[in-house]
Amino acid sequence: MTTSEPPSSPLFAPQPAQGESYLERLNPEQRAAIETTDGPLLVLAGAGTGKTRVLTTRFAHILLTGRAKPWQILAVTFTNKAAREMRERVGTLLGNPAEGLWLGTFHALCARMLRRHAETVGLTSSFTILDTDDQLRLLKQVMEPWRIDTKRWPAPGLLGVIQRWKDRGLTPERVTPTEDTDFANGHARAVYEAYQQRLKQLNACDFGDLMLHVTEILRTQPDILAQYHRLFRYILVDEYQDTNTVQYLWLRLLAKQPDGSANICCVGDDDQSIYSWRGAEVENILRFEKDFPGAQVVRLERNYRSTRHILGAAAGLIAHNDERLGKTLRSGREDSEGEKVRVIGVWDSDAEARSVCERAESLRRQGHSLAEMAILVRAGFQTRAFEERLVQTGLPYRIVGGIRFYERTEIRDTLAYLRVLNQPADDLAFERIVNTPKRGVGPAALQKLHACARSLSQPLSAAARTLLENATLKGKLGEQISTLLATLEATRELLAREGHVVATEYLLEESGYLDMWRQDRSPEAPGRLENLKELIRALADFPTLGEFLEHVALVMEHDENAQEARLSIMTLHGAKGLEFDIVFLPGWEEGVFPSQRTLDEGGLKGLEEERRLAYVGITRARKLALIYHAGSRRIYANWQPSMPSRFLDELPEEHIARKNEGGARQQSLRTTESLFAAGPLTATPGLSPTRRPTPRPAPAAPAFALGQQVRHPRFGEGTVIAVDRHHVEVAFEGAGTKRLLSSFIEKL
Repeated sequence: MTTSEPPSSPLFAPQPAQGESYLERLNPEQRAAIETTDGPLLVLAGAGTGKTRVLTTRFAHILLTGRAKPWQILAVTFTNKAAREMRERVGTLLGNPAEGLWLGTFHALCARMLRRHAETVGLTSSFTILDTDDQLRLLKQVMEPWRIDTKRWPAPGLLGVIQRWKDRGLTPERVTPTEDTDFANGHARAVYEAYQQRLKQLNACDFGDLMLHVTEILRTQPDILAQYHRLFRYILVDEYQDTNTVQYLWLRLLAKQPDGSANICCVGDDDQSIYSWRGAEVENILRFEKDFPGAQVVRLERNYRSTRHILGAAAGLIAHNDERLGKTLRSGREDSEGEKVRVIGVWDSDAEARSVCERAESLRRQGHSLAEMAILVRAGFQTRAFEERLVQTGLPYRIVGGIRFYERTEIRDTLAYLRVLNQPADDLAFERIVNTPKRGVGPAALQKLHACARSLSQPLSAAARTLLENATLKGKLGEQISTLLATLEATRELLAREGHVVATEYLLEESGYLDMWRQDRSPEAPGRLENLKELIRALADFPTLGEFLEHVALVMEHDENAQEARLSIMTLHGAKGLEFDIVFLPGWEEGVFPSQRTLDEGGLKGLEEERRLAYVGITRARKLALIYHAGSRRIYANWQPSMPSRFLDELPEEHIARKNEGGARQQSLRTTESLFAAGPLTATPGLSPTRRPTPRPAPAAPAFALGQQVRHPRFGEGTVIAVDRHHVEVAFEGAGTKRLLSSFIEKL
């Protein structure tokens, strides 16, 4: 690589910076972040404090004051959208399009570097970047010599393991026994090594290789690292709190000059680090001053988005985190007071959806646009109740960063199973499920099924039975289809005896569909399983399977008019970086938010990230934030009591207004009041008496004793060996030990 500069341009020659007019409208903290140009700088930019403005103005300031040429600044963003926005803003400040910039995402910049040095890692500059489908196809080929059971160790799961190693900057030889995993029968590291070798043979790399290869080049090739040290005079990094290990290593290698100096400016907010599940390390921003001795820290604490009460509630909550650098947001708005954050207790999750939607309708009638309202949920499964209620009330909505509940892959698959269960002649549904999960039913087998069905005027399921009987389908394929048909038949018998909720659980388990997602190691798999649980909860609201399927068909017909204002529904993770006038925050209960899975897997570190997520949610609101907690939520067919989130206790009382709309628990982890608030359920604004819900007392979990004999619809009879609040651990005859919801266990 050469570091020769492009021809000089008069635009970037040292010149008066237009009287520094671009600095005049900045507050003192923003101006300090821009004018502190030399040495390491950490800009702690709280929510709504003008982070993007500071970053782009600093970029332009360096150019306009002649400190560097455009190609001597490395500017790193997390998204292409952010890169485009920065490029446009810099161009506007300069008065000309900014050309020749090293400005882009981590991966885009590394791809550019790798093209220059591909030979160093055994590639040529024309290497191909594989997409996910190609990666999986290649990995499956590489796995074959180890004879890995792909049902137990599916290729997507192994690819996830490999990508996590790459995110941590680990080449195959750097994967130590401590870093290794039992996945793929202990062969994961060996498969990783073979996979990397095969990529080189194909002159290809995957997305993770872009950063891994360049980081290895900078680690092992001091002459190349020295060239980049000479080239980049300044480094600017956006969203530093979201960097993973390999991104951190890459930045540190580029920033630290041989003499120990570093002109790196990182902008971020440790209180908004919420992506550990995809590899982000909040420790990267927490140790910035240790990594770069003598670093200056500028805190942007003047928020121009939210009211004083919203900021006060958020600040009081996040102050309970120990692992943070510390800052306190204050409102920079003229109308800074605003309404207090409302904390609303409702009877159950149905009442929650009803209350939120009716408040949204009431606010719309008062002149607030639906486009400036959002429902922010902790998990995707929570959207179903709101979607159905919005359809019923006719309020237009959109799902942001995802798809509607009944359109998600796992839900469509399950609905197809239920359609075949309800109507064996539903060929479209049978065609969807016959090879989901994989049963070896390829195009040739499907062609046989269709030909037989046409010749005998039978549905596909009946044709499959005919082909089994005349031995046209045999071997492993025949066994798999026979098992599927037997499972459907057994489920129909269970449907007649036990009802559609129990039958659906049985069908998903026996068909192997649930196990398919349990074995999937992708980040989306746990959410898919939660969505399937939510689907089973939805089933319990309908007396028959047929009525449920008819309801879903009507919901799916809901027409979204793109021209009208729509209320947004999204996850808290997806809401980061967005803002709305009015934000609804439902589901603030223990186990939902904070998420029980995060607490189980992450402990105290996981709890602090959940608290940061709550902070992000509250600070999305400009004018009004409404937090909901329900007294009970449906767990399969039964209502179970819910405990208010511990976060509700951490909100400063002077900034919140509490209201109980009936039946919600008033105690949480730190208080010991009665289980349920006294008094009848009160109607919310706009709720007519005829639509007033019937209060549902949340039943206590059935009492089981150790050693008690019980029965489960799938696993049969067994003995209770452990009991907790909602679960029972049972040793079944022939099925082993299972931990199950107590609502599914019957005493003998």
